[in-house]
Amino acid sequence: MYHRIRDLREDKDLSQRELAEYLNCSQVSYSYYELGKRTIPPEILIALAAYHGVSVDYLLGLTDKPEPYPRAKQRT
Repeated sequence: MYHRIRDLREDKDLSQRELAEYLNCSQVSYSYYELGKRTIPPEILIALAAYHGVSVDYLLGLTDKPEPYPRAKQRT
């Protein structure tokens, strides 16, 4: 799982610091996510998936298909 978030970041030529700023976390925290030293919180996984245009399942290694799922309709 962790290599996927690194690979996606590197594919966009982003530094850890740039992505950490987007996620509103420290560069050290983001580095720990990539290294697998810290569990990635659900809200960070969702933000990463949205940023990269992939599904959370792809980030978690549950599928090799990166395409995101269609978004659910908002209930009123």
